[in-house]
Amino acid sequence: MALDKDALGFGTGQRAIFASDPWTNRGRLHPEGTSTTRSDFQRDRDRIVHTTAFRRLKHKTQVFIAADGDHYRTRLTHTIEVAQIARALARAMRLDEDLAEGVALVHDFGHTPFGHTGEDALQDVLSAHGGFDHNAQSLRIVTKLERRYAEFDGLNLTWESLEGLVKHNGPLTGPAADPLHPVVPQPILDYCALHDLELGTFASLEAQVAAIADDIAYNTHDIDDGLRSGYLTFDMLEEIPFLASLMQEVRAKYPGLEAARFTHEIMRRQITAMVEDVIGVAQGNLRDIRPESATDIRMAGRVIATFSPEMAETDRQIKRMLMTRIYRHADVMRVRENAARIVVDLYHAFMAEPREMQTHYWIDQIAGLAEPAKARHVADYIAGMTDTYAISTHRRLFDHTPDLR
Repeated sequence: MALDKDALGFGTGQRAIFASDPWTNRGRLHPEGTSTTRSDFQRDRDRIVHTTAFRRLKHKTQVFIAADGDHYRTRLTHTIEVAQIARALARAMRLDEDLAEGVALVHDFGHTPFGHTGEDALQDVLSAHGGFDHNAQSLRIVTKLERRYAEFDGLNLTWESLEGLVKHNGPLTGPAADPLHPVVPQPILDYCALHDLELGTFASLEAQVAAIADDIAYNTHDIDDGLRSGYLTFDMLEEIPFLASLMQEVRAKYPGLEAARFTHEIMRRQITAMVEDVIGVAQGNLRDIRPESATDIRMAGRVIATFSPEMAETDRQIKRMLMTRIYRHADVMRVRENAARIVVDLYHAFMAEPREMQTHYWIDQIAGLAEPAKARHVADYIAGMTDTYAISTHRRLFDHTPDLR
């Protein structure tokens, strides 16, 4: 859909009528006074940045583990890139940039060491105790596990920030929920019993741009890391028409360009094209539904910030290439198998002797808990580990630790 440049919000300083308003937000679970210098959404974002969970992202896997090299994305650098794209989208659409950035910064808090491998391993061992979901774990971190404030556990974020964290990928219940995930994780249900996040509605437009920014960031930067690793080649990119056209454009403008610069010129054009596509589609959707409030966005019955059909097909093609060429590559699968072994070993070791979780805040009480509650504490502890800490702990507890190189 064509982009209406005249409708962009650059430099206007005016928030759209359908944007989330930090000054009339829906509050926090534990009431607090307002700040004289920051909006509530600014305070949410700042609290997120100052957490231990945010700092731990620097040593958590995105695709390639830290041992593969210093230049590959980590979960932290990916998160920062997502936040940058989310903020750019929010500014163009005249949304609340702080809310969009905050949702982007917190969206991966619940990821385990070793990326999705660790999540899959915890899901397997916890299948009898409610399973493991990184989105639900993110909610547990910001509402319970971060223990910094005198008056409450967690960060006491606003309703809008928590809604964005839980529902940025769409409603969790009702006809618009993802049929592939019909069961709402129990931690989310438990929190909603105290502070209803309205799981059957869509999230704010700020949360929606954070979600699509995640897709744009990893589609682009996983290609970059894939080229750096050698698992991808420029010839492989030629198989996707959209990428082939970008490469043709760069070659025509900069013949003979060295590989590193050539890659960057492709990636920056990819991000720009995807961002502009989302803005154009969102503008068209907004003209259709004519929302007069953030609530109208939630009740629209569809996602507003999304790809056009043509870009959605490109998105699918890129994801298939990344899955085939990188995520399921034999070398990567070997490392994933060894990483999963570390997570499973740690889970069983901690279930057998909880005191081996030497820094767990509830270490004196865990042994006496029922099996499901103990398992959840163990999952909390393992999910909070960085790659490096998980490896070093495994070496402390076991005679042999699998090689992740």
